[in-house]
Amino acid sequence: MQETPENTEKLALSEVIEAVPGRVHGAAKVCGVSVRAVYKWLVTGRLPRTDYTGETQYASQLSAAVHGRFSASQILSCSKVNSVKG
Repeated sequence: MQETPENTEKLALSEVIEAVPGRVHGAAKVCGVSVRAVYKWLVTGRLPRTDYTGETQYASQLSAAVHGRFSASQILSCSKVNSVKG
């Protein structure tokens, strides 16, 4: 997939979750975690540490769920500044 400016700048994790079929519930199912865990990701604006250290592959799973609309590396680079306020 060719990256375009609109999907490489200021990507918020909430945009990724909204793009997943079923949104929060769908993301939880795809990643094998609780709905509460996904809401925690949204509040913090990023995936858990385990995804950055390679222990889990949530970014890859979310990327596959949105059919590559966002790459795993784009999802991992989501900024806390752009997160949903909780």
